[in-house]
Amino acid sequence: MLAIPFQTAADDYVRGDVDEDGIVNISDVTTLIDYLLSNQWPEEQPKPENVTFVLNGIEINMVYVEGGTFTMGASGTDAEASNNEYPAHIVTLSPYYICTIEVTQQLWRAVMGSNPSKCTGDLLCPVENVSWTMCQEFITKLNEMTGQTFRLPTEAEWEFAARGGNNSQGYKYSGSNTVGNVAWYLSNASSKTHPVATKSPNELGIYDMSGNVCEWCFDWYGNYSNTSAETNPQGPSSGNNRVVRGGGWNHSASGCRVSYRYYCSPGSQCIIMPSATRYYLGLRLAMSYPI
Repeated sequence: MLAIPFQTAADDYVRGDVDEDGIVNISDVTTLIDYLLSNQWPEEQPKPENVTFVLNGIEINMVYVEGGTFTMGASGTDAEASNNEYPAHIVTLSPYYICTIEVTQQLWRAVMGSNPSKCTGDLLCPVENVSWTMCQEFITKLNEMTGQTFRLPTEAEWEFAARGGNNSQGYKYSGSNTVGNVAWYLSNASSKTHPVATKSPNELGIYDMSGNVCEWCFDWYGNYSNTSAETNPQGPSSGNNRVVRGGGWNHSASGCRVSYRYYCSPGSQCIIMPSATRYYLGLRLAMSYPI
């Protein structure tokens, strides 16, 4: 075994197993000799980090979600799943960022100068009673104020993050198989929203992807059409409704599952639910990678 104390932080180069196949062979030795003769060593690429933006003293914390492949939709053993959660299909996503919390009333007011929420009294509660169109206006103004490129997550990005990305433990809800650990929902929310990040986070350190308020996604709503593998899907090219995900304070535990999906008209707070419960729709910010 070739064992020379090379000036590199990569343990595999120190051991001589350059291609990390568990065997030191002639290919590894040849590669190492080439590096010796050229005196050039491969640079280690730093893993992208989470990022924080600050607007008027308000932090916007974004988690880096490493790209990966996952099964989107409900499994065949989920007795609570609706027809629109099928068929399960393979999706591959590029890296992106997503906010650790839902947009708060505090941030919305700092950007828009007003607060449309019905559950007031604590600005750290998520903003609600907002339409998809209102969210686009908010994001446009936020980007003008910060010089960034915030956006809504696609439905696939939302579900991958809710499942914990590549760190997923396969939980039913976002971060747990016990809904009350991670969600403010029908049985514990007392018919109102609660300050963000007061329940446990999921595997990526993201809060409230189950419960508190439902979250608008970018996509037009449509049924999953087939089982073909997809890369960075963005939903149908047109439609009448936009996707809503995550379950809210007025949803049962079933509505807080990571595969649960439904829709609302983009120009309305929601046309499906009675007017008394329209204050359950909010949003979460995403950004493409690299920034």
